[in-house]
Amino acid sequence: MLRAELSITLPSFAKTDTGDWTSVTDLATAADRAGVDRVIVSDHVAFGERLEAYADPSVGGRRDGKQPTGPDGAWLDPLVTLSYVAALTERVRLGTAILLAALRRPVVLAKTAATLDVLSGGRLDIGVGVGWQREEYEAAGLSFAERGRLLDHTLEVCQELWGNETASYHSPELEFDRIHQGPKPRQPGGVPIWVSGTVNRRSMDRLARFGAGWIPWGDDADDIVTGIARMRREVAARGRAPEDIQVMSRIPTVLDGTGVDLAATFAPAAKLHELGVTDFRIGMRIPPGRDAAEAFLTRAVAAFRAAVGRPD
Repeated sequence: MLRAELSITLPSFAKTDTGDWTSVTDLATAADRAGVDRVIVSDHVAFGERLEAYADPSVGGRRDGKQPTGPDGAWLDPLVTLSYVAALTERVRLGTAILLAALRRPVVLAKTAATLDVLSGGRLDIGVGVGWQREEYEAAGLSFAERGRLLDHTLEVCQELWGNETASYHSPELEFDRIHQGPKPRQPGGVPIWVSGTVNRRSMDRLARFGAGWIPWGDDADDIVTGIARMRREVAARGRAPEDIQVMSRIPTVLDGTGVDLAATFAPAAKLHELGVTDFRIGMRIPPGRDAAEAFLTRAVAAFRAAVGRPD
């Protein structure tokens, strides 16, 4: 069974840009010291003004969802942010959920991710997805309708460059022969890729082919037990061992009269781990300031590890 891990999301976006992003670095360093396993940042390159698409599952949105910042919100670039965080931390893993990888030129993304993985000592995970916003693809000069194939193409190129001293690639989008790119990622096999999506044909093809982990979305995230069962059937049918795939799930916060009840919050974790969840993402309010955040997260890590029977 894959190890149960605890992760948190860094506040890398805001409704308005105050110029003060110390909340990102304070929380990242607190998580590193407290023993949190992974910190996550999200991604948007640009926004149009039809944000209601975020609530439309037919284009990749989430039913009843609401975009959190409005079109003029400030969003830090995820890989630049993680590079900065990597320099301030020692052991916590660094992840994206999700990176809109298809918006980046594949050869440049491969180089950037490999560089960050090397400089961080092999701590990078890349969570990818197709997104929901047509205008973001149009601003990049890319087809929103072809976003799934563009993502697969991007991942193909990255893995070819990460895995071969002399790389060659041939597809309708791109051709190259005998290309050399170094350094290679520190992690064997390249940077682990986590695939986001509902259980549908295209996302399950992508997960079975590229995925070290799955980031469920929509109804499959809301009913994670059923979602995992469906995902495992689909990837097994594609010849992939589903037990090798890590799975992220958010864990709801339970409050008592004084604040967060950590024991009650993590009580379901052991059963969920048995069913296949490996990355437990908490969304509880964490006290501001590095020292206060570290103290709170230290207690949260202890409660989580006790719940899942993890001795370290």
